[in-house]
Amino acid sequence: MTVELPTLAQVEKIAEQIGLDLKDGDVEAFQGLMEGSIGALNDVEAMPDELPPVRYPRDAGYRPGADENPLNGWYVKTSVKGADDGKLKGRTVALKDNIMLANVPMMCGSATLEGYVPEVDATVVERILDAGGEIAGKAHCEFFCLSGGSHTNSTGPVHNPHKYGYSAGGSSSGSGALVGGGEVDMAIGGDQGGSIRIPASFCGVYGMKPTYGLVPYTGVMPLEVFVDHVGPMTNTVEDNATLLEVIAGRDDYDPRQRIVEAHAYSDALGGDIKGMKIAVLKEGFGHANSQADVDDCVRSAVAHLQALGASADDVSIPMHMNAQALAMPILNFGIVQTMLEGGGFGGGRNDLYVTSLMDYQRGWRDRVNEFSDNAKLWALMGTYVTERHGMRHYGKAVNVSRRLRADYDKVLTEYDLIVMPTLPIKATRLPDETAGTVEKVDRAMEMFANTAAADITHHPAMSIPCGFRDGLPVGLMLVGRHFDEPTIYRAAHAFEQSKDWRSM
Repeated sequence: MTVELPTLAQVEKIAEQIGLDLKDGDVEAFQGLMEGSIGALNDVEAMPDELPPVRYPRDAGYRPGADENPLNGWYVKTSVKGADDGKLKGRTVALKDNIMLANVPMMCGSATLEGYVPEVDATVVERILDAGGEIAGKAHCEFFCLSGGSHTNSTGPVHNPHKYGYSAGGSSSGSGALVGGGEVDMAIGGDQGGSIRIPASFCGVYGMKPTYGLVPYTGVMPLEVFVDHVGPMTNTVEDNATLLEVIAGRDDYDPRQRIVEAHAYSDALGGDIKGMKIAVLKEGFGHANSQADVDDCVRSAVAHLQALGASADDVSIPMHMNAQALAMPILNFGIVQTMLEGGGFGGGRNDLYVTSLMDYQRGWRDRVNEFSDNAKLWALMGTYVTERHGMRHYGKAVNVSRRLRADYDKVLTEYDLIVMPTLPIKATRLPDETAGTVEKVDRAMEMFANTAAADITHHPAMSIPCGFRDGLPVGLMLVGRHFDEPTIYRAAHAFEQSKDWRSM
């Protein structure tokens, strides 16, 4: 779009906005000096963009009715088929609706984005299709991916596949519900504070948040570059390992990929865990909102791992209790500067920028009253802090997170895995229509105590189902060394194959 030279009145207004005092003649002088830069912007606008081609045919899909969408897990159903053969031949995959699928709508849970259609495929989409997979559609996610509950999507709540009326978890709510409900074989989720592992725990599926940068984030609407992760959600460990094999690896665009160590994850399956050393994190249990049956179920799962040949010791990482506090300023900055002020992408990195999304997202100010209560809180808080304190707290949180990372690394030099409950709670009831703001925000934020740490330390972390309590699944979280997803898969597969988690 053409950039117009500002009028004299507009120059004066901009100067006032930034607190700049202009002397006589300065307004005209600066207006004239801007002309060359404005011309350069318009020269750039006239150039063709550099976006990767779309290689597989597809249509726009359709919005399914309630009869086809009983859990409200789907945003769009479609059928995009890839190569004739490959590791994912015959497998159906749902995409979290912050992942770009060319020519198919994407709303990222928000009414303010409804109607947007990307023109590119995310790198993970290209890799799934190249491996013979079929993209079955877009799975609902939470409003701008800002909730651990499943009630903030603008189209209504996503329901738990094991108990209607209960949360499916978020923000990859539809991904968890569709996999847990058996509507697709696999799904891709995203994780900035636990958004793969939370719905995996609530829905009784396997959810892997890989090591930071292992899976390219290219073509996924970012939240904050320091914590952006994308990964597989499946009903079996084997499927999870296979899907990670397909989507992991270096990408030419993603600046998150400073180091990438991909493996043949399926090779880790089928072995025993005799001699494996497991650290049971004391701080992962006994939170203020921890449910006793969840803690007991996870401790029983640890005992089962011991029966399979692993050793287990209690360990302490006191800074684990600070992880959620450290994540808050990072997410606050990301939401305001990347998602809102930055048009959904922000800047300052060598990324693939989808400018059509940036243009569309800029309209949020005209519809901010349509935000979910949780999104309103993040927008208010982030704006308040950044206007008064800038990025100080963001910077300090990133610095201090290195200390937490070192504490995890220290334990993982002696132990193969760190384990704890994925969440302190089982799935909660969805807020009803009479729920107030406080209740709805609480339901969105009550479960991050254990999941936030791995997003800021960048360790791989996987939720595996380890039992049923009151008709709802419980998740066990396995945390490994950086790029040591194979050890996580080895333990998860041994656990899965030894006993049906539904009977535990």
